Amino acid sequence: MMHPIFQVDAFTDRVFGGNPAAVMPLDQWLPDDTLRALAMENNLSETAFLVRLPEADEADFHIRWFTPTVEVPLCGHATLASAWVIFNMLDWTGERIILQSKSGHLGVRRDNDWLVLDFPNLAFEERQTPAIIHEALEGAPETAFYVPNDTNYMVVLENEAAVRSAEPDLRKLKTLGNQGLIVTARGEGCDFVSRYFAPGAGIDEDPVTGSIHSVLVPYWANQLGKSSLEARQLSARGGLLRCELKGDRIDIAGQAAFFMEGSVHLP
Repeated sequence: MMHPIFQVDAFTDRVFGGNPAAVMPLDQWLPDDTLRALAMENNLSETAFLVRLPEADEADFHIRWFTPTVEVPLCGHATLASAWVIFNMLDWTGERIILQSKSGHLGVRRDNDWLVLDFPNLAFEERQTPAIIHEALEGAPETAFYVPNDTNYMVVLENEAAVRSAEPDLRKLKTLGNQGLIVTARGEGCDFVSRYFAPGAGIDEDPVTGSIHSVLVPYWANQLGKSSLEARQLSARGGLLRCELKGDRIDIAGQAAFFMEGSVHLP
């Protein structure tokens, strides 16, 4: 059986920038083992799978996201890539999409050549920085923030240069399991910057991570006293995000660049 597949670079306006995601629209769900095998075969930080829902449903599509090793509860860049595919490759005529996910209903709307994700505002807890993070990241602060609903830790570094030059020991971070590490600081040419490492989930460093901005935006909105924020992720590929805190929801906007389409043959 043949299944269509697309690859889109998210949070960038050019190919080879941002974060590449694979997107596979399906007629119906394949077995979970097959979904995991497909994500491993694609070997991108995320593969998104979509199934169209009946017209009577509150959502338009059901979306699931897989890294090369695990399913995750929330993913921004693969949602952005999926929305691009729906709007441009699946004959969708509306200006908005509602996606059913493990993190509830997520909205995506078009705003000229930007796509705006409607994501949850994720709660976080201040904690003593785990010893393994101190061992893995030189200069880690004494306190960190834990994100229960997205299994991540976040640490705030002194400045943008510290984020850019961070070289965590990925072998040690891998012992956190599927938990990732967000490093962030105030930005020089934007409001804040970040990087994201999740080797235990099969992602050494994610190029651009939309979902972590569900934590970064409320944190920096409080620190900076503003609700509209521009952010950059300082990976080698880099990415730009325009974000707005809206109570218990967050708008995360980015652009997308189409790279490839093809077919997957499954026996």
